[in-house]
Amino acid sequence: MFRGFATISYFADDMTAAEAWYTELLGVPPYFRRDHDGAPAYLEYRIGDYQAELGLIDSRFAPHDVKNGPAGVIMNWHVDDLQGSLDRLIAMGATLIEGITPRGEGFVTASVTDPFGNVIGIMTNPHYLEVLAERGA
Repeated sequence: MFRGFATISYFADDMTAAEAWYTELLGVPPYFRRDHDGAPAYLEYRIGDYQAELGLIDSRFAPHDVKNGPAGVIMNWHVDDLQGSLDRLIAMGATLIEGITPRGEGFVTASVTDPFGNVIGIMTNPHYLEVLAERGA
């Protein structure tokens, strides 16, 4: 079911400060940016050997409360069948956080909490498939 790591998402209240901090930390600027009301709402970096995606999301767009408890990291696993994978997770006792949500250009996500309170993100991710194809796997 899980094909591999696709995108990890962190949340931040101050996206301008987060962009500066992560750009300095990673040594590269975000390759993708989506603004909302003139400020960054989503930033994405590709990092590491497999060009893994690190997404920074403005906290106001978080699918869960990030102010009263752990902000939560949504680590999205690439899956080939998003609806089937989501159905299976729910059938196994997971609780829906956010249903299937298009994010643009073939990127579609959903998230649940497992029976133990952990957030599991799943997604279809064209970038993951491109990297896989380049590696000949």
